[in-house]
Amino acid sequence: MMTSMGFSETIFLFFLALLIFGPKKLPEIARQVGKVMNDLRRASYEFKSQIEAEISHLETDQKPLPPAQRPMGAIASLPAKPEPAVQPAATDTPPLPTPEPPPLVKAPDA
Repeated sequence: MMTSMGFSETIFLFFLALLIFGPKKLPEIARQVGKVMNDLRRASYEFKSQIEAEISHLETDQKPLPPAQRPMGAIASLPAKPEPAVQPAATDTPPLPTPEPPPLVKAPDA
């Protein structure tokens, strides 16, 4: 695992860069590296602020959910006020019609 660089490693890298690039080119390279680091930091902050703005915009625009509809045919769909009770029929079949009595026929008077 990499640990943070100490003072001696930083000095070594500075002298190595000085030998490779030369004393005239090194300040120019350091300036360019600084600009790139600054641009990356600025882009990171801008991206972070855009994300936070979108999140706060979504939180303020939330619409409340409509009230839940009760499902039909379930116990939860019973009305709040009880309706008058209807007496259930003793049987599920309709009652049979009662037969009419036969008509009375009078006997002729003889």
